[in-house]
Amino acid sequence: MFAALAALTVGASVPQVVSAAPGVLEEITVTARKREESMQDVGLAVSALSETEIQRQFARDIQDLANISPNTIIDDTGQGPGGTAAIYIRGVGVADLEKNFDPAVGVSVDGVFIGSTAGALLRGIDIARVEVLRGPQGTLFGRNTVGGLINITRTQPTGELGGRFRAGVENYDTYYLDGIFNFAVTDDLAVKLTAAKREQKEGYYDNVTVRGDQGRSDFQALGANFLWNATDTLELEYTYHQEDLDQDTPALVNATRPDQVFCIAYGYCADSLDTTITGDRWGVAGGGGRPPAPPSFETNITTVDQIEPAFMDAFFDTKTHILEARWELTDTLRFDYIYGRWESDEDSLQDWDGTPELLYHTQRPGEWEQDSHEMRLTYDAGGALNIVGGLFFWDSEYESRMRSYIGFAVPGLILDIPQTTNQTTESVAAFFEADYRLNEQWTLTLGGRYTEDEKESRQFGEVNTLDQGRTTHPSDEWSEFTPKVGVRYNMSDDVMFYATYSKGFRAGGFNGRVASLEEAIQPYEPETIDNYEIGVKSELMDRRLRLNATVFHMQYKDKQEELQLPSNQTDTGQKTVVINPSEATIQGIELELQAYLNENFSVRANLGYLDSEYDDFVYTDVEGSVTDLSGLEFRRAPELTGTLDATYEWDMAGGTAWIRGGYRFIDDHFTNATNNVELANDAQHLVDASVNYSINNLQFSLFGRNLTDEDAYTHGYEVAGLWSYAATRPPRTYGFEVVYSFNN
Repeated sequence: MFAALAALTVGASVPQVVSAAPGVLEEITVTARKREESMQDVGLAVSALSETEIQRQFARDIQDLANISPNTIIDDTGQGPGGTAAIYIRGVGVADLEKNFDPAVGVSVDGVFIGSTAGALLRGIDIARVEVLRGPQGTLFGRNTVGGLINITRTQPTGELGGRFRAGVENYDTYYLDGIFNFAVTDDLAVKLTAAKREQKEGYYDNVTVRGDQGRSDFQALGANFLWNATDTLELEYTYHQEDLDQDTPALVNATRPDQVFCIAYGYCADSLDTTITGDRWGVAGGGGRPPAPPSFETNITTVDQIEPAFMDAFFDTKTHILEARWELTDTLRFDYIYGRWESDEDSLQDWDGTPELLYHTQRPGEWEQDSHEMRLTYDAGGALNIVGGLFFWDSEYESRMRSYIGFAVPGLILDIPQTTNQTTESVAAFFEADYRLNEQWTLTLGGRYTEDEKESRQFGEVNTLDQGRTTHPSDEWSEFTPKVGVRYNMSDDVMFYATYSKGFRAGGFNGRVASLEEAIQPYEPETIDNYEIGVKSELMDRRLRLNATVFHMQYKDKQEELQLPSNQTDTGQKTVVINPSEATIQGIELELQAYLNENFSVRANLGYLDSEYDDFVYTDVEGSVTDLSGLEFRRAPELTGTLDATYEWDMAGGTAWIRGGYRFIDDHFTNATNNVELANDAQHLVDASVNYSINNLQFSLFGRNLTDEDAYTHGYEVAGLWSYAATRPPRTYGFEVVYSFNN
């Protein structure tokens, strides 16, 4: 019966690649609009990679796949365990580990939106498709997609006995093993099992304080996927996935300027202001001390004898449950239901000062839970009108129990400051999107989504939201309608022009790092983006050349900014605030190319140009001074990004050999909102390559990433005149792997 599943899985959100003759580009099917369509027929800016293309990039997680899309930056900021994702599309994104801040670029896995940046880098071993949707996706994917969306789909059970098993080794004493195993229990029930293990025993960094390497990690994952063809018209699918990561706390380097306190008072200064990174980037001074046991809330650490010269450690564990029902009600009407639960448990003892001393360290155990329900109806009679509409329900809860260990505020005393933050979120939405074909050439698209959000924030510790006679914790509600209007013009079967207006909405909320009750009860407001874009998609030269282009203009309103400001209310003399002080304009051009130069030689390239600037960025600090940052550039918004990827493939000794080379250019850019020069990146030239041979069921590969060993900050932060710290890109890595597959 599984042979008949193809007809039913039209609504299964599993993008596919339609096979093509040698030397002809494959047709890529995507689910960017909650239904399967050819990527070339979708009137929005979207890039996609197939399962084969993903495997050929030897990606550890989705940050290794950022090169598929222009104007896209994906980094691990090193601020916490599990990978705190900084995903920026067209200069729009969030790079904060605090889960009170909603993402600005969404990540969706098998139709389930992931509401946290921590863990969003995703180390999936069974990914069938990655799609990068650029620009606001507020109509179909909702809140917190003002910049765009990373849409990830994993493979489904095949219903046949088969599998794929991989083993590899890399430098830094790294090895990995993973596998996918498919089988059928009955004619109607198929199962897919997955497992993965990756261990790095030698860190990238040399900790000069404890004289050892830092950056080790141990990752394990297990998954099970059940696909039941209940009737000829009803299909049920359940997925369970679990990941466990133990690691050294991510290393942060000292980037302190000569005019900052930690340089003046303690002598811990960055090497130079002329270059962002000098000398041995892999030498870090931090991570050299921690309390031997968590001190009580009442007892402060009073001497350095209570500090262990040991590595700090961290863990990040996740569990995912996804249940999906796909029901063909009639020949023209389909009902889809998706339930998703994603939960994480984490702890991290982090050195933020980047020095051998305990000046500012934190321990922050935390939990995140989210549940979502989406019900969707799709009407497609093969005529002029196609409609998709539905309802969406979301609730989440986050709690962080942070302990701050502060060694610079009071001479001879190390303060232990506890603060517990709890936030709950409820969101409901109704949405629709309709295509109406006016004639053979013109198609009109109309869509909209109405969203209501409610959040409640609770603070306990130094700041208590029930202080001063308050009987309820602060809460607030927001609502927004995000429309979409588009038109497509098919000039021919191979060339399509489109124009789109869309609006994005990022929810308001409450600051999770507060210095006073006043800040704790005062919410920040939502931000919105109005996006206007025109584009062309074409397949030329008998489908040997695919050329797409987009021009866009975006107006940012009430942009949320998290800023570090001086404060007389805290022991550290600084505080983090979240405000809506800015308006901005973003505009640019995106070009994408895929081509077969002959039957053996294929290339893929893209180029992004981005012009981002704050039109109005004015705020008042704690002393009443007005600061005007208008005219500054966006962080993580390089003017130019570009990728050139080439593959040459040929028959050899009864098998197939291929060589792949990839080049990525990232222009100079800032990593923080205030454009600090010590936290800026010079232009980067990244090169990856591999040599591969496949015969029968075996594949052998030699590969390398960042072969130019480029230095760069993946995150940078200035702490209100006290010090600056940064996280850095992994160095050159290389390895060898073997893959065995059968019926896969």
